[in-house]
Amino acid sequence: MGQKINPLGFRLGTTQDHYSIWFAQPKNFFEGLQEDQKIRNCIKNYVQKNMKISSGVEGIGHIEIQKRIDVIQVIIYLGFPKFLTEGKPKRIKELQINVQKELNCMNRKLNISITRIENPYMHPNVLAEFIAGQLKNRVSFRKAMKKAIELTEQSNTKGIQVQIAGRLDGKEIARAEWVREGRVPLQTLRAKINYCSYTVRTIYGVLGIKIWIFVDEE
Repeated sequence: MGQKINPLGFRLGTTQDHYSIWFAQPKNFFEGLQEDQKIRNCIKNYVQKNMKISSGVEGIGHIEIQKRIDVIQVIIYLGFPKFLTEGKPKRIKELQINVQKELNCMNRKLNISITRIENPYMHPNVLAEFIAGQLKNRVSFRKAMKKAIELTEQSNTKGIQVQIAGRLDGKEIARAEWVREGRVPLQTLRAKINYCSYTVRTIYGVLGIKIWIFVDEE
């Protein structure tokens, strides 16, 4: 059987950069990891609670965390930043307070900034959220996959593969279905591939969505 590896971890140092940039001693390393996870979860929960976008897509591409001795810099890459930027100073201030409470770090300064993703549907996380919203509304999984592929084709990508696994359409036996459009060269390290895995809770159980997007070759 083919040995599967996460395409992002596989390409670290070639076409992929780290999403967390900091240094820690080995004995304190786990604390830094837990801190990162808390920051990401807190931001995602806040966005979910305050979301006013009708499509149900949060649009968080990824969250980058940079830590220095007394400063934590968090950059949120958003596909649809309108709702966070509408009441910008108030919303971001509220988010900062929430994250600081969660972390309990009053001796370190926390800066949160928002960067807009130019082509949101070129990012697999945004696409996975779109598919998840469709599946929750009981749209057929094939229709949802087809629509997602149509959205990426408008963004000038070279290829996309979408896989959904679980009790599809409420069937008793779980299975995995996938669709590929264009090229997705997973073995080529030069190929810049965006990847995400996403779980969605439906009335039939949990479904797993995996998306590979071939952006460009360097």
